[in-house]
Amino acid sequence: MVDRICISINNRCNLKCRYCHFNEKGHMDACPMDIIKILDNVKRYAHHDFKIGFVGNGEPLLDYEKLKEYILCISDNEWVKVYTITNGTIALEDKEWDFLENHQVNVGFSLDGYRELHNRNRCNSFDEVMKNVNAYKDVTGHYPTFNATVGKESIENANQVIHFFERFGTRITFSRMIGQYGIPLDEYRSFVKLAEKNLSVRQGGFDCTMYSGKCGAGKNNYFFANGKIYLCGNCIDLQPIGDSGTTLYELEKMSLDFDRNFCYKESL
Repeated sequence: MVDRICISINNRCNLKCRYCHFNEKGHMDACPMDIIKILDNVKRYAHHDFKIGFVGNGEPLLDYEKLKEYILCISDNEWVKVYTITNGTIALEDKEWDFLENHQVNVGFSLDGYRELHNRNRCNSFDEVMKNVNAYKDVTGHYPTFNATVGKESIENANQVIHFFERFGTRITFSRMIGQYGIPLDEYRSFVKLAEKNLSVRQGGFDCTMYSGKCGAGKNNYFFANGKIYLCGNCIDLQPIGDSGTTLYELEKMSLDFDRNFCYKESL
């Protein structure tokens, strides 16, 4: 049973982060994709808890009005929950943050940690991100969740990274850096184990191993982008498994046999 998909709504970003594997592999060119059709597909299928992540190779808040349209499209299905992840550099008006809050959209900000670490990888955007984090908190009354990418520098300065996030009292998703700057899975898992002692760390079930848990490639981590469907966001340079019109009932019939304690792509 499929219970989660990710959708890239625009394939464009205002940053070029050093470790971005989408940019590294040349997948930032926008291709037409009927997202309303995908959402209608979800509404026909979802009669159980189902999550849609408006995330991927692009910054969703660059197309806020489209994102709003998509959220409204699925708001009549009680089973579907929505989250999105922003690079944090887009300043929204209070009413726009309020809309996301009122529609129970979990907004995650990409923030790798303290200023020097974040700026090294994410285009010197720390101050701008923190300004928008505080604007979000002023409107909603709480901090957003955070998505922090864990690389070599994070591991070398683990205690400083963990201490930085303690002040917010919110959930942190630690993503494993992949691509040319990637780190081994065992080093990433050791970092997460250490962080769990002081922070509320997201632990996946069947999900992308970048977010810990077990690999959900070809199970519940399907990624819609470029008019195609991929096994997950990490597998975007592999052959797509269908076009964006493929139904979730069809995806449900597909299966992969591998050790899900490890990343599918890295096991090839």
